Amino acid sequence: MGWHAQRRTVGTLALVQVVGGIGNGAGLAVGALLIEDVTGSAGWAGMAVVAMTLGAALFTVPLSNFAVHRGRRPALTAGWLGGSLGAVAVVAGAAWSSLVMLLLGFVLFGASTAANLQSRFAAADRAEPAEVGRSISLVVWATTIGSVAGPNLTGPGASVADVLGIPELAGPQVFSAVAFAAAGALTWLLLRPDPLPPRDAAAPPPPRLAAALPHVRGTTAVAIVAVALSHAIMVSVMALTPVHMSGHGAALSVIGLTISLHIAGMFALSPIFGWLTDAWGAQRTILAGQAVLVLACAIAGTAGHSEVQITIGLVLLGVGWSMSVIAGAALLTRSLEPEVRPLVQGFSDLSMNLAGAAGGLLAGLVVALRGFDVLTAVAACLTIPVIWGVTAASRVRA
Repeated sequence: MGWHAQRRTVGTLALVQVVGGIGNGAGLAVGALLIEDVTGSAGWAGMAVVAMTLGAALFTVPLSNFAVHRGRRPALTAGWLGGSLGAVAVVAGAAWSSLVMLLLGFVLFGASTAANLQSRFAAADRAEPAEVGRSISLVVWATTIGSVAGPNLTGPGASVADVLGIPELAGPQVFSAVAFAAAGALTWLLLRPDPLPPRDAAAPPPPRLAAALPHVRGTTAVAIVAVALSHAIMVSVMALTPVHMSGHGAALSVIGLTISLHIAGMFALSPIFGWLTDAWGAQRTILAGQAVLVLACAIAGTAGHSEVQITIGLVLLGVGWSMSVIAGAALLTRSLEPEVRPLVQGFSDLSMNLAGAAGGLLAGLVVALRGFDVLTAVAACLTIPVIWGVTAASRVRA
């Protein structure tokens, strides 16, 4: 693939991330509140993010295999359309006050997250080795626009809900359904040439996921652990923040703004972190990201009733996540041979989403039993294995 084709690929993926990001941001802002509204329990609230991340994990491997067999274009399209179907199911669950339907919808919603995550690897499929970090970061950065706008659609979403005769909190999910469907259509129409062409029908079948395990060692293992635990920290704290703020009397608009700024922290500075990864080194960037995550947990955990302080903490949480995940993805990509790269990348995304699901599940229990401040302290401790692993790998390399 030439330079012009790579530029077109990155541009298309960036456009799709803008549109799909609207859906992700809109749904994410009210997911926990929807569950709490139906169950009447804050302890259940984290199940929205748990279901989304489990859904992302569930769809990660099938979409990776689909990409290997048929190419990135149909695989990513299927992921976005699956997310649209999930958002429709969430609306139905809210209208029927059905927890089962809500959870099923959020699981399907996770297909859009899987497509979102695999888009960053699609950007790196044919990138030059020295530009892997920048290619990944540009696609991640494009998510900023839609994802920051999405949580602020709670107001318009309420108006749409009133017109459709559905609960107010379900309104933003309507925007999610439309945005994901549009992202799927744009992927199908514009992602040409496919950055990962389908396998020749005469070629031997690709190995199963278990074949990725022998390659998960050394630097590759460090990259996977860094991405997974950083995601677990981010999800666990972010998932319960709306419930924590709501319990202190924060308005829905303020909660939406806080989540918007958090998402801005996740994506807005991505090009800088991509450049930093390429110029300064992935391992150093991961360590810097872990330091920011610890700071974020400290600020958010001691915020109390301060909406300003918890917003600052959530923004830094997004920044630390961005640094760690972009650098981790670049480190993973560079550590693998091209023939096994999609398979191990799929394993990494599976690990990432399972870690996020576990974080969201435990977050609800910790907050219900001990409070939000204890949750942030536990989350900060998850940086220890990452720091140790990266430091040990750097010494071996030296």
